[in-house]
Amino acid sequence: MMSRVKNLEADAQIGMVRKVLDHGAVMLVDYMGGDESIVRAARVSYGAGTKTLQEDKALIKYLLRHSHTTPFEMVETTFYLKMPIFVMRQIVRHRTANMNEMSLRYSIELDVHYVPELDAIQGQSSSNKQGREEKGWTKEAKEGIQTEMRDHAEASYALYQKLIQQGVAREIARFVLPVTFYTECYWKMDLWNMLHFLALRMDAHAQFETREFANAMAEVVKKVVPVAFEAFEEYIKDGMRLSKKEETAVATLLRGATQEDACSAAGLTLYKPDGTPLITGEGPEFLQKLAAIREKEARRG
Repeated sequence: MMSRVKNLEADAQIGMVRKVLDHGAVMLVDYMGGDESIVRAARVSYGAGTKTLQEDKALIKYLLRHSHTTPFEMVETTFYLKMPIFVMRQIVRHRTANMNEMSLRYSIELDVHYVPELDAIQGQSSSNKQGREEKGWTKEAKEGIQTEMRDHAEASYALYQKLIQQGVAREIARFVLPVTFYTECYWKMDLWNMLHFLALRMDAHAQFETREFANAMAEVVKKVVPVAFEAFEEYIKDGMRLSKKEETAVATLLRGATQEDACSAAGLTLYKPDGTPLITGEGPEFLQKLAAIREKEARRG
């Protein structure tokens, strides 16, 4: 009879609150399994302890490298999350999770809302329809935006309280609350889907606020499955996939071609019909990958 997988570092995470943003929180409620669970599931025909730790580590890396997902599904984590509603709307799209969110049909919303720090207040990105970028605004301009956002949230909450006091149903009164207010939920997910979630939400293209919560959750997952998380960082988070066209471009580069010629040979478009450079698309994305590789190499020294 196999015993339950125990992990003292993971046990120490249970009940530990990680503060995120101004009023947010991430807390591990419970977990099931660990690296050993992944190995057991993969070697279901073998007894426990038949392989060395190094062989187990190599197996986990092999499984992740080749997308053998089922063994990773044997591990689960359950989190308590307190986050702005707009962040919740982003993570709830990961439908592989089991979750239960606080309902304002039954509960009264507390006066807790998110106001971004000055560094997080930026303009619309010129190259990313859903992103932001620094626009060179003065500190005073950002403080003005910050004050307007805070005043709007406080006025909305005052109206919400007034409606409640007038006897308006909670499910109707909540209509006036903006998505900057905080909500709470319990969130359970198996490890394979959790790693997919983290790969998307820890990415530099993800919204800053959502990324902060994903980073906090990742710190917990790292304690639960240190070997699997190391493999995740190597092959998924910090790894890179190439399309067929990109492989052709790399092969052309290895033969001594310039970046522009390599892209042309692979059918990776870099310019619009009028000759102006493309900002988005397969071509620019491939050049970004090359730049990222060079940056990593430069950091290695």
